[in-house]
Amino acid sequence: MKASNFFISTLKEAPADAEVVSHKLMMRAGMIKRLGAGIYNYMPMGLRVIRKVENIIREEMNRAGAVELLMPVVQPAELWQETGRFDKMGPELLRVKDRHERDFIIQPTSEEVVTDIARQELRSYKQLPKNFYHIQTKFRDERRPRFGIMRGREFTMKDAYSFDRDVESAGRSYENMYAAYGKIFDRLGLQYRAVAADTGAIGGDRSHEFQVIADTGEDAIIYCPTSDYAANIELAEALSLLPSRADATIALTKTPTPGKATCADVAELLKLPLSQTVKSLVLATDETSEKGDIVKSTVWLLLVRGDHELNEVKAGKVEGLKGGFRFATIAEIEDHFGCKPGYLGPIGLKKPVKVIADRTVANMADFVCGANEADFHYTGANWGRDLPEPDVVADIRNVVAGDPSPDGKGVLAIQRGIEVGHVFFLGTKYSAAMNANFLDENGKPQPMQMGCYGIGVTRILGAAIEQNNDARGIIWPDAIAPFTVVLCPIGMDRSEDVKAAATKLYEELQAQGVDVLLDDRGERPGAMFADWELVGVPHRVVLSDRGLKEGQVEYQGRRDAEATKLALADVLGHLKSKLA
Repeated sequence: MKASNFFISTLKEAPADAEVVSHKLMMRAGMIKRLGAGIYNYMPMGLRVIRKVENIIREEMNRAGAVELLMPVVQPAELWQETGRFDKMGPELLRVKDRHERDFIIQPTSEEVVTDIARQELRSYKQLPKNFYHIQTKFRDERRPRFGIMRGREFTMKDAYSFDRDVESAGRSYENMYAAYGKIFDRLGLQYRAVAADTGAIGGDRSHEFQVIADTGEDAIIYCPTSDYAANIELAEALSLLPSRADATIALTKTPTPGKATCADVAELLKLPLSQTVKSLVLATDETSEKGDIVKSTVWLLLVRGDHELNEVKAGKVEGLKGGFRFATIAEIEDHFGCKPGYLGPIGLKKPVKVIADRTVANMADFVCGANEADFHYTGANWGRDLPEPDVVADIRNVVAGDPSPDGKGVLAIQRGIEVGHVFFLGTKYSAAMNANFLDENGKPQPMQMGCYGIGVTRILGAAIEQNNDARGIIWPDAIAPFTVVLCPIGMDRSEDVKAAATKLYEELQAQGVDVLLDDRGERPGAMFADWELVGVPHRVVLSDRGLKEGQVEYQGRRDAEATKLALADVLGHLKSKLA
């Protein structure tokens, strides 16, 4: 490609509404143009990257035995009503009506449609296993789209769906996709980590996220540097930090703590470590009638150590909270505790509540907790002596760096990541709801075991930039750069020697299958170099009259601090070795 035939539109400054590095750099590099909130035009430079990402994904999916098809963006609501997700998805699901007032949705994912295909086409165990995938536009009506393509409303995703006859076979399909994802992200040239994850709204029984490591990532990745343990913070197991409960050593005392409503403030006032305090969080669950009216509410008191944070995903897996919970109202809190938030605790309740203690809290002794009276806390509180044992002991907190690893092989560390891929074992969640059955060897209908596997194609661009950038711009991995090599001839419009040498090298690289761009725009060297450093082309070769008189050119990798002089005759071999 010659620059004069391409479309290049770089900016010196990013628009004011660009928040994160990837958003700023993609706008400046002319890769995307904003059309509306969370909706972007992908310009030629950005589209080249998308196509390279798609090609790698497609090659590895095909190699893994998946079969490509294409499902529509607009889907009939009836399918989503079969699974109940038409109502459950909430406002992120964009619902539309056609001219006949029939309901449709703009797809955020395609479990329903692919299950409909399977129940019509896969009728016998002899047709299984099968894995269908497509690369398609998705739409999720984010309340607050932000961070450019990282949290946009319209995006491109690869989603695949496996169908198997039994759990064992489905497990093999899952492992096959897990391995394929590793190959995809290896080929993309990104530093990533696969972590055990919660299944979330998709549902299912087994799940892993593929996280691109980046300091600016939204997700906390928990891992053990001395073992293979890795999980996202929603799932990472938090062991008790106390191996057993010590004996009580001090008396229970109602202690004045005027105006100190947080554990940190109370600990500072009492000159105690924050880890000696207990934090109270009050939840409620509702039983409803067939009409949806609340007929009974139960109040729950969750206790975590003062220096820990509640993990709502884990809390939602505790028996009694699995059906959904909410934070209790002020009226409910005052009715059960006789006090407003800030001084709540498990001792001296007005009405009984269900008490769930985190594992560490259940082993604490002589702890500090709210006294259910404004401006007072209890010190020296002890289980059994001063208050009943908790109703439930469970892991309900976020892990922190330094916690023991659940596999017993070291301590946990935390790094930030950006989720770009997710694999789920769904089981029969969708096949049972939609009667997607096959006939087994005995002619009996059985529900298909399903898995689903997603990769955020356009999100990979943002994640790659967040991981690979510097003050000058983007640093693309070779495999997904818009161009792999850029030739920068200085004064090409004035020097026949430069023009001839640049054209010859360009044609030789093209003949070798190298994705090369020849910058024939006649730009000044500074402006030309700045453009390609901003765009992030990995390899640059500069040709000039002065250099050619000495039989030399300058090569500089995008991560290199300085250029290297090479003999003109050696540059092709040098580039081939770099690209290898």
